[in-house]
Amino acid sequence: MWVPKGETILWAPDRPGYTRKGLKKMVSFSSDVDILRYEPVLFGELHLPGQVLATGTGGTLSGTTFTASGADFVSAQVSAGGVVYMHTADGSLDGAYEIVFLDSSTQLSVSVIRSDSDAAAVAPPSATGIFYRVSTFVPQAGEVGFRLTEHFGIKPGNPASIYDADDVLDTDVLKRASVFGVISSVYAMLASKAKDENFWKKSLHYQKLFERAKERCRLSIDIGSDGVADVTRVGAFVRLVRD
Repeated sequence: MWVPKGETILWAPDRPGYTRKGLKKMVSFSSDVDILRYEPVLFGELHLPGQVLATGTGGTLSGTTFTASGADFVSAQVSAGGVVYMHTADGSLDGAYEIVFLDSSTQLSVSVIRSDSDAAAVAPPSATGIFYRVSTFVPQAGEVGFRLTEHFGIKPGNPASIYDADDVLDTDVLKRASVFGVISSVYAMLASKAKDENFWKKSLHYQKLFERAKERCRLSIDIGSDGVADVTRVGAFVRLVRD
C-alpha cells in the first residue's frame, strides 16, 4: 500500500465522538531522530519491545556504514530519520545513532546525532560483532499529529475542515510540540507498566512542554496552492486570522 511521504496509516481504536472505523489517517510532524535529541534512553534500556522494527547481532560498523548480513531493513520498514541502537560486548560502542540513509536491505548509513540534518554525517566508532536494534515511536507520533490537527481544526483531526495538513506551509512549527507530546505519551506508558513515580513526573513535565509549545504554534495555511499564506491559526486561541 502506497503512503504519502510524512504520513502513516495506522489501525487505531475509535476515539470518543468519532464514528469512523478501521483505518485512520495519521500525520506525523516529528521523527524518531527528533525524539533522540531529547531522550536517547528511550532507544536504549527504555525502548518499547512491541515497537522494534529490526534487531540482530554480528553487525559491522565502518565509518558511517553499518552492515548486518541477514537483515532485511527494507521489509522491516526501516528508513531515514529512524534510530538504531548499537552495542558491543566490550563496551567500545554503546549508544543510539541516526539513520541517515537506507542503503540496502542489509546496509544503513548512520551518524552521531547532528544538530542540523543537512550537515555531513558524523561517523561513530568503528566496531564489529555489534548487537543492533531499530525501534520506533511512529505510532505515538501519528497519534500526537492527529491531536494537533484536531486542535487546530484541520484535517485529519477535523474531517469536516476545508483545510488539510498538506496546506500548512511550514510544519516545522509543529515539530517541537509533536516531540514533547510523543515523549509524554511514552513515559506515561512506561509509568503504567513499571509503576515508577519518576516516569509519571517525566510524563507530566513533557505534557506541560507540549501544551506550551502547542500554544506558541502559528500555522500559515495556503488554500490557493500559490505558496502564499491565506489564513493563520494561532495555537493559544485556535482562531482564524486573515492575512
